[in-house]
Amino acid sequence: MKCPKCQFDNPDGFHFCGKCGFQLSIPPDLPDQEQSLNTKLERIQRYLPRELVEKILSQRNEIEGERRQVTIMFCDIKESTPLVDKLGPEKAFSFLNQILEILIYKTHEYEGTVNELRGDGVLALFGAPYAIENAPQRALQSAIAIHREIIRFNEKNDYHSGLPLISLRIGINTGPVVVGSVGNDLRVKFTAVGDTINMAARMEQMAKPGTTYIAEETFRLTKSLFNFKALGKKTVKGKKTLGRL
Repeated sequence: MKCPKCQFDNPDGFHFCGKCGFQLSIPPDLPDQEQSLNTKLERIQRYLPRELVEKILSQRNEIEGERRQVTIMFCDIKESTPLVDKLGPEKAFSFLNQILEILIYKTHEYEGTVNELRGDGVLALFGAPYAIENAPQRALQSAIAIHREIIRFNEKNDYHSGLPLISLRIGINTGPVVVGSVGNDLRVKFTAVGDTINMAARMEQMAKPGTTYIAEETFRLTKSLFNFKALGKKTVKGKKTLGRL
């Protein structure tokens, strides 16, 4: 995929340009049934205390252009298509919105910020646009809380009608980014990302439903705080060398 901004040739599936950080995955036209961006962002913002929003916006000139370490979490709903087939577009949209509410709430509960709402998941940041202590730890706590809340969600819904159980895939990676701009909606634009965000996306794509996959740097920073299962070296799409998970 050639970057329209710097003409860099990116491997297939990159969400952001590996050279300049330009976002590659924005569709040119949103489907009619999609909520407007403003509506989505209003939904995100209502979970954040107004004082925090004002603090971030008042400091964004200092934030922009700053290089910092950020933990990135991708989370999506596995097999959301059968829900649409079973319920129809309108009921499925309402159903999936309930799940997105869980993802948003449990992200903000651990001081992360939702940077992007996708059709069936979120991209969340821990450590941007405002710095927090123990960002990798908070991201993992958020992931655990999300999985637990989805189990409760499944338990309280009636699945005797043949609806599939909801399960999520979560991918987390920690690394350096350069913050580009922070909009009034608190969305962060990156001027340089490198592999940090792409590796987080790869972890989510590789994760089995109901699990969280993390890359080695996040593990190194949190290995004394959680119980992990080593997956060994895996081939990661777009990488020339093996990565350790």
